[in-house]
Amino acid sequence: MPERELRCVVCDGDMLFEVPPCEDGHDECPELVCTRCGAAEVIAPIVVHLWMPSGTGPRRIAPQQRSAA
Repeated sequence: MPERELRCVVCDGDMLFEVPPCEDGHDECPELVCTRCGAAEVIAPIVVHLWMPSGTGPRRIAPQQRSAA
């Protein structure tokens, strides 16, 4: 199992992390486990999908002019 040194928030220090046996069938499991306390860390990119109803596109809002009091 490949090991990597990362900061463990539970142990509050740099610890060795290893990839646990993966039961999901991933080629490279994104989960790492601290070898000291067993805390899990997921290393994966975050993907955000934005859905916009049809017919609506990005709207531009003009800045409002400030008036003197």
